[in-house]
Amino acid sequence: MSQELERVYTIPLGKVKLSQSQHRAVRAINMIREFARHHMKIETIKIDEELARYIWSKGVRSPPRKIKVRMSKTDEGYVLVSLFTDDVETTTTPEKETKEVESKADAVKEETPAKEV
Repeated sequence: MSQELERVYTIPLGKVKLSQSQHRAVRAINMIREFARHHMKIETIKIDEELARYIWSKGVRSPPRKIKVRMSKTDEGYVLVSLFTDDVETTTTPEKETKEVESKADAVKEETPAKEV
């Protein structure tokens, strides 16, 4: 049965501030592991390197207050916790259309003569 289970959670890390300032980032990582064990019902938890870097980005003393993560249960029997990135595609104009619009605007500017005073 090869069914992967994937969920998105926002983990509150406010209780990290109760610990000593030298241990806050470490406690945040441990709280993420504990949250994943509780919600995904598996003991083996792996934290993605990108998520760990985000937790430690402002140093050991000031980790984020809350974090949005994606938890994926794999066939190998562990849960991979990674940073949530929004997969919604934004509508952008292709480069060709943008360049054509800019070149038309430049052409109009060149055709209009400057008024002499």
